[in-house]
Amino acid sequence: MNAYTAAALATTFKHGDFVLYRDPEKFWKGEADHTFVCRIDDIAHYSSGESAYTLTRLSGGLVAKARREYMRLLPPADAMHDIDTAPLNTAVADDMTPAAVAWLTQQAATISRRPELPPYSG
Repeated sequence: MNAYTAAALATTFKHGDFVLYRDPEKFWKGEADHTFVCRIDDIAHYSSGESAYTLTRLSGGLVAKARREYMRLLPPADAMHDIDTAPLNTAVADDMTPAAVAWLTQQAATISRRPELPPYSG
């Protein structure tokens, strides 16, 4: 097992997480449509320590008893990266709330530097 696989298996999946799932049977048979995005809708924990996941495919359908070895977490930061790093378009900004514009402006100003710790209050 390589370091990437070990890290992926150490991931804790929660109800509602979005994951990339690869159907191992379809994959090894060389069939199409073997990898897709899903949402975790149920988790069954067994006394052996194993867990099985019920996934809802975003394109429709369910995957029952999915194993964690074939799932990879899709972090919210990845889904929102384009919003966090996109330059502000003034034509679009006119339709945004002032709070949204302020948040995006702050993100643009701090994206290339390390976040600062809050002041010590002890």
